[in-house]
Amino acid sequence: MALTALDDLHVVMAASEAVPYAKTGGLADVVTALAIELSKSGHRVTLLLPGYRGRTVQTARQGVMRFSIPVAGTKVELTVEEELVPVTGALHPLRVFLVRYDPYFDRPGLYQEDHHDYPDNLERFTLFCRAVLHVLRILTEVQGEQVNVLHLHDWQTALCPVYLKVLPHEYEGLQKIKTLLTLHNLGYQGIFPAQDFVKTGLPPSLFSPSNLEFYGSVNCLKGGIIYSDAVSTVSPTYAKEIITAEYGCGLEGVLSGRLDGVRGITNGIDTTVWDPEHDSYLPAWYTAADLAGKQACKQVLQEEFGLPNLEVPVLGVIGRLTFQKGFDLLIDIIPELMSWELQIVFLGTGDHDLEQQFRAAKAEYPEKIGLYVGFNERQAHRIEAGADMLIMPSRYEPCGLSQLYSLRYGTVPIVRRTGGLADTVVPFRPSTVKTKRATGFHFIEPSSDALLSTVMLSLHVYEKLEMWNSLVRSGMGTDLSWKRSAQQYIDLYRSMARD
Repeated sequence: MALTALDDLHVVMAASEAVPYAKTGGLADVVTALAIELSKSGHRVTLLLPGYRGRTVQTARQGVMRFSIPVAGTKVELTVEEELVPVTGALHPLRVFLVRYDPYFDRPGLYQEDHHDYPDNLERFTLFCRAVLHVLRILTEVQGEQVNVLHLHDWQTALCPVYLKVLPHEYEGLQKIKTLLTLHNLGYQGIFPAQDFVKTGLPPSLFSPSNLEFYGSVNCLKGGIIYSDAVSTVSPTYAKEIITAEYGCGLEGVLSGRLDGVRGITNGIDTTVWDPEHDSYLPAWYTAADLAGKQACKQVLQEEFGLPNLEVPVLGVIGRLTFQKGFDLLIDIIPELMSWELQIVFLGTGDHDLEQQFRAAKAEYPEKIGLYVGFNERQAHRIEAGADMLIMPSRYEPCGLSQLYSLRYGTVPIVRRTGGLADTVVPFRPSTVKTKRATGFHFIEPSSDALLSTVMLSLHVYEKLEMWNSLVRSGMGTDLSWKRSAQQYIDLYRSMARD
């Protein structure tokens, strides 16, 4: 029976993290927010996650499934626990399944420990992928449910469509389910040594250049791209960038070879969690019409980071301290910035050398630089509210969330024109200023000079109160919710289900 525009969909989503269960970055926020918005739109959503150590949940859960699956040449017994999460305004609760296998997931970290990847990550997420498909079999064959789309996220779930297409005898009855793979960051592909290919349980013939072999290694993401029914990524500009050698991370040929292309759908944010009018993390609330509370947030931010309470612009920096994020460009211009009347607050962790450079900058300029090495959700909210500008000098950025939060909180983003940053921040130009559409500042070249020039421009504009407030209010007036993006996913699901 053909699917109509009025039919409810059943979407099963599989991801390696989602709030509040597990989080290392923006993927966790995106997965949960999209699942909730799909539920609000009237569709059934089932979310599958690994059951990591010590992850808190909102309601009681119980073991609902027990089965054995093959992994790394043997069979293991695992448990899948179910939780039903009420969603305000939704016809159906969000159903969450946690795949429990303690030898693989009861660990201090999700993917690594002490900055080193777990050596058995291939086995861990091979097990997770097979568990996802086994749960699908139980839902469809035992419980009689109809599943329309299996929506997968990043390399940790990318082997699911490979197993479905290559081992149909093992997953009989699931062939009508369409698979969508969303690429949140092509820089992470799940690459493992060639000798580990046998651990996937796939036929040896698949270790070839036209399949999962990648310069002599196993590439999980490559397999998912080849065998998924559709591929999407998290912004239109990034979808164009990743089919080029500069941004394709070696997979540009595989991606450009897909006849249906790569669909770019920009992420939204959860505007109930990120809301300057009601945010419980903030010392004061504010709106675009009344920004007094933002000034109060700024004063508290200065105090918390040990900075003098001065009427100077505060530049916020939040994110993983990595080469990709371009924070080395920011380090390079610290001496020049320190000659200006301003303050900088940093929140992040990552590359050890970058962490040490930021610590050294803090020690050299204690009156102008505040630093928190690590991640703290409360401080992230307070920086978004209390800073005047947010710097994101990414060399590449599939979508980015921090700039969306900053727009919502009236903190003007300074971004490199790439990926989702280019799609979501309207640059300061005479035409955009005249029409009151400008919401931030762009620079093009990934260089410290280009970043410095753009920061200098923003500081000059900051001194012009009326023009600055126009930027702030335009950003706060931007529709950043998931509603539009979720509808694009729904349209994509329907087109896949009709094929």
